[in-house]
Amino acid sequence: MIIVSGTLRLDPAEVDTALQLGATMTEASLAEAGCSAYGFWQDPADPTRIHVFEEWASQEALDEHFATPHMAAFMEGLGRLSISDMEVSKYEVSQKAPLF
Repeated sequence: MIIVSGTLRLDPAEVDTALQLGATMTEASLAEAGCSAYGFWQDPADPTRIHVFEEWASQEALDEHFATPHMAAFMEGLGRLSISDMEVSKYEVSQKAPLF
């Protein structure tokens, strides 16, 4: 399993645009084979910070995701925004189990 997790910081005037891009991306990504979770949301403690979280069945599924038209549109949209900081990482996970 592949986990993608991170944050990006935006100009306050562009947060709503980013969230709209994220909502479209989330819907399309969750419809993809191999995607079991996809989230793009505003940090309640810091309205200029957006969190990203994704779960993919495999690297191949993530690679296919990167090649989709909705990913291209999402990246184009993000490219028009003033992102002052972005840290997004990929993790390879060998096992998933309930916390409690």
